[in-house]
Amino acid sequence: MKTIESPRISQSLTMTSLIAAMRQTYAKPASVPQRQVLPLAADSHDALALLPAWNDELIAVKTFTYFPGNGDQGKDVLASRLLAFRRSDGAPLASMDAKVLTYWRTAAASALAADYLARKESKTLLICGTGRLAPYFAWAYAAIRPIERVIVWGRDAAKAANAAERIVHGDEYQRLPSERQFSVSIVTDIEQGIQAADIISCVTGSLEPLILGEQVKPGTHVDLVGNHHRQHRECDSELVLRSRVYVDSRINVLAEAGELLIPIAEQIFSPEQIVADLPQLCGAELSTKTSPKTSQSADLGRTDPESITLYKSVGSALADLVAAQVVLTNLAQVELG
Repeated sequence: MKTIESPRISQSLTMTSLIAAMRQTYAKPASVPQRQVLPLAADSHDALALLPAWNDELIAVKTFTYFPGNGDQGKDVLASRLLAFRRSDGAPLASMDAKVLTYWRTAAASALAADYLARKESKTLLICGTGRLAPYFAWAYAAIRPIERVIVWGRDAAKAANAAERIVHGDEYQRLPSERQFSVSIVTDIEQGIQAADIISCVTGSLEPLILGEQVKPGTHVDLVGNHHRQHRECDSELVLRSRVYVDSRINVLAEAGELLIPIAEQIFSPEQIVADLPQLCGAELSTKTSPKTSQSADLGRTDPESITLYKSVGSALADLVAAQVVLTNLAQVELG
């Protein structure tokens, strides 16, 4: 069994290839049980999570620990590993550092969803959040839209400036042709950033709404990633009501995400109003290509340039499986020479 650490994982991935692999795999049958997030104590958010998935090629199981108090001590908040097994006989193939893998797959999955939901001419991206995920989202969106400007907002302007630097110094940015290298700036007024943005990606640990429905202009795509708690949310109920709502996984979002669970509890939104999940979007595209006359799902994505689309994700084990497959395939090709 191979042990694969973060440098080799990053060397094995590009956003373009990972998004393409996700598009293909999400359109095909796979088993993705509800992920298990297990609280470690009643009086804290410390948790252990298990995310299994399998298809006809691979079994993947990711486990991670979440200790939010670690940040105050200079320690990592997340620690994670992924185990990969061959589907045909259950043989163990690899143990991977899943933290970096998670950064890649989280951003790639959001960009894949946005490829169905964001306006084709979207050029300005607002990233709310200054953590390690922020650069990956800039690189991922640049792989699917003609991004010309990235704006970074954070409560700490120095951290926002640091995130902007990490975006432009990353290999994904440096590999872009000069004509596709977007500008990166910071904004201290979040409403100003919201008004300027065609796409908003929120990757924060905020306990209260940051993206308010009254501030979001028509035609915007909103991507909510940071919150995994039933009682918290990154947007208010008004935004949910103004939007066509999509999710990465119904079973996981409806178990964990306050963005939808709070308006459901308020009895102003229902699970039936979720338009589609990401596998449905990918499957609808495949169905349209193979049977254009019989497809009933061609209108699942954006249908109106003025509508607001909202994509809520909490993380899917299927994304982990795809990323692991790409890493294993690319490393095998390198080893073969």
